Amino acid sequence: MSNNAIDAKMLAKMFLSGAKNLDAKKEWINELNVFPVPDGDTGTNMTMTIMSAAKEVQNLGDSTDMGAICKAISSGSLRGARGNSGVILSQLLRGFTKVVKEHETVSVRILAEAFEKAVETAYKAVMKPKEGTILTVAKGASEKAHELYMEGCDDIAKFCEDVISYAEEVLAKTPDMLPVLKQAGVVDSGGQGLVQVLKGARDGFLGKEIDLSITDEDVTPGARASAKETTQETDIKFGYCTEFIVLLNKPLNVKQEIDFKGFLESIGDSIVMVADDEICKVHVHSNDPGLAIQRALMYGQLSNMKIDNMWMEHREKLFHENSDGSWSEIQTEINGAAELTPTYSAGDDIPLGDKVEMNDAEEEVPVGPRKDVGFVTVCAGSGLADIFRGLGVDYVIEGGQTMNPSTADILDAVDKVNADTVIVLPNNKNIILAANQAAIMSEDSEDGKKIVVVPSKTVPQGITAIINFVPDAPLDGNIEAMTESLSTVSTGEVTYAVRDTVIDDVTIKQGDYMGIGDKGILGVGSDISDVTFDMLEKMMNDDLELISVYYGDEVDEKDAESLRDRISDRFPQCDVELQFGGQPIYYYIVSAE
Repeated sequence: MSNNAIDAKMLAKMFLSGAKNLDAKKEWINELNVFPVPDGDTGTNMTMTIMSAAKEVQNLGDSTDMGAICKAISSGSLRGARGNSGVILSQLLRGFTKVVKEHETVSVRILAEAFEKAVETAYKAVMKPKEGTILTVAKGASEKAHELYMEGCDDIAKFCEDVISYAEEVLAKTPDMLPVLKQAGVVDSGGQGLVQVLKGARDGFLGKEIDLSITDEDVTPGARASAKETTQETDIKFGYCTEFIVLLNKPLNVKQEIDFKGFLESIGDSIVMVADDEICKVHVHSNDPGLAIQRALMYGQLSNMKIDNMWMEHREKLFHENSDGSWSEIQTEINGAAELTPTYSAGDDIPLGDKVEMNDAEEEVPVGPRKDVGFVTVCAGSGLADIFRGLGVDYVIEGGQTMNPSTADILDAVDKVNADTVIVLPNNKNIILAANQAAIMSEDSEDGKKIVVVPSKTVPQGITAIINFVPDAPLDGNIEAMTESLSTVSTGEVTYAVRDTVIDDVTIKQGDYMGIGDKGILGVGSDISDVTFDMLEKMMNDDLELISVYYGDEVDEKDAESLRDRISDRFPQCDVELQFGGQPIYYYIVSAE
């Protein structure tokens, strides 16, 4: 490979190398987060985003098609995007590949153009871009790339070294741009994640020995162990290995890809689905290959079809390992395999197997007449989920503080709501970008369903927003009222510190309880009740009338009741409500309005 050009195969190698380097550094990047809370952090979100794309690139094999590789990078990261940092990373990759996909080989000039497009695309995705973040580091890398091209640099190895070196300089200056970083003594975690992707890509270009294999566990941590346990308990759950290629009538849009993959996941496992503008390659293990084939025929003609009976293959393997080869034993083997193979008659209910789910137990969504407006919300905790359902929410995505749902998760939830317009309440500032991205992607939806995001940053804001929805009022007026109601709620959350740090001149030790308000740390100490009470006192003003306390899954009900009584005594002018939230990580979520 020349030192002044990158072909498709090298681009794939560089991308996989960048993804693996980020994966290796994710815990270190998590440690750079300013707030020392035990959430799913920047390193985790960025890694899950890029690994979603890396799996699609790996599934292409030794492809030399630049367009296919760029599509896998772009659509894979878009679907897997989690958290603000993950969404921004997906937009950087999307902009980069928009330029690169038009060329068979990539030079320094094209790289400089791609860097510029990446930054432009990412900045457009953020409503209020803030300097001192991953965006600033990306912009610095782009400016250096343009400078090197203008200076006549054509050596990609030198280009990579100089761009990374300057990106690190910009990263080192992020604490000067964001005081909160300086006080905590860290650089921006998202910017550090981007630098690690660039370093990994450089190592791939230079030919350093790197394990580029991507597993399901890389994409979804813990998936491999769970799958192994399931296999041991149930042997072969889905008996037919089905593979085929769809010759597409027209390119699948992102929503169609997500829907198709979601359907495959509902009938089986071991899903591999890779699409470009002309074909879609499908692999699935299921108990009814016909269901996969019927769905695929909606998108085009089929070719290269292959269906294997894995029950029979498994028994044959055991037979060859343990058999004496007699005819009677062979006959017994064949009969045994036939007994394991289910048969059906017309009118029979065909068992589809257990659905692959995002949560331990996916809620059942009742099917009814199509509504004008439906609701999807995000929260963690059975009590909070029940509260939202009681207020009319159609579908609750389990997630939030401890795991940010991806754009695909939100689209999948919206798809389950039978309504013309679905209002999404993210209830976390780190989920709003993913929700907005889902709204944009739904604009091409075939069923005409519209997504509207009411940008709630906390669970109490989400509860207040839906309470302000008036069923018979015009949609625009409802959205305006719900959005305006967010500013009437102050929220505080109590958790524990996972490391020592200093924030807002407050010294925090590992293991301390922290009360975190809308604008920073409001209480620190060794007693949960005292920290919660101190936090609430700083939240209060004379205009507030209602205090709501939601206690988590690790809080004893009697302790929560004692705290409620203490609050009632201190603020007799306010109504004080206590409810079980069941949320993990956060002992108390408190709102005042």
